[in-house]
Amino acid sequence: MGGSDGVLELTGLRRTYGDVVALDGLSFTVPPGQVFGFLGPNGAGKTTAMRAIVGVASLDGGTVRWNGAPIDQDARRRIGYMPEERGLYPSMRVAEQLEYLARLHGLDQARARSAARYWAGRLGLAGHEQAKVEALSLGNQQRVQLAAALVHQPDLLVLDEPFSGLDPVGVDAMSDVLAERAAAGVTMLFSSHQLDLVEHLCTSVAIIHRGALVAGGTVDELSRGGQLRVAVRVAGDDRAQWTGGVAGFATVVGVADGTATLALTRREDAQAVLDVARRAGPVEQFGFERRRLSEVFRDVVGAEVDEGGTVGAGVAARAGGGGSAGGAGGAGGGTGGGLSGVAGREASR
Repeated sequence: MGGSDGVLELTGLRRTYGDVVALDGLSFTVPPGQVFGFLGPNGAGKTTAMRAIVGVASLDGGTVRWNGAPIDQDARRRIGYMPEERGLYPSMRVAEQLEYLARLHGLDQARARSAARYWAGRLGLAGHEQAKVEALSLGNQQRVQLAAALVHQPDLLVLDEPFSGLDPVGVDAMSDVLAERAAAGVTMLFSSHQLDLVEHLCTSVAIIHRGALVAGGTVDELSRGGQLRVAVRVAGDDRAQWTGGVAGFATVVGVADGTATLALTRREDAQAVLDVARRAGPVEQFGFERRRLSEVFRDVVGAEVDEGGTVGAGVAARAGGGGSAGGAGGAGGGTGGGLSGVAGREASR
């Protein structure tokens, strides 16, 4: 295999909408074979970038390359795109719609029917194949939307908020599918505001703000960055009053159920903190703490993140940067996956 096989490269992407800068020189690389998270506050430019990848939004500058070459119409047949807003035919039945979309991407009738049946079952839609999409719950519509992106066995998946509207069972099912496809070597980029889920599922992430990359790397690398912190608990001191003796080499970040989290000036100061804790009583807990992804996000973006690890509206949405994913569906013929209209036009030539 060549060094570029499966790699998705975004280089210097620029896009403006009037006076609004949606993408401002955005660059990052998505390797194949892992779940890659694409993060940012509302209006950061995530949807604009995703739409540019699949060819339903134009760029003012920059390049998108996959497998070492610009993405052309033939390459787009091998992309599975899931827009944030519904891009399905509401009055079509589930099985009919999935089979139709598979045919548009080049599968023959027998393979399309088999794939539609498989993905309906795989995503928990068994028994709903003959239901119209508009008659389904929002969660099941989301499952159909993912099935539409997967039905033609794509080599690149671009998924905009795939977990939106799903219950815990649906989240688990979709997480399993994404991990499975990544293990099969698929290149995968997905956006989400559920940072705890991203932290659990993703190997690497890119965080953008105001259309530019502000942090990126493996989740492990990002969690080990920033100021060193230790978590310490001394028996019998539920208010962590012992921490009054650490001034000068550590700062108390917080206390929860008697466990104090302290930020260190230097790694060597961990021993000094331990010495203070031992003088106060038996030490029940002592260890370095990793930063949560939500903390990394807050540090580089400044957006509010609630206790459940979900990004709030701490940063005002920027027009254009959060461009309508539904528009992607419209540009692609208004169908599931957002690319079916493109595939259909190409197939008819």
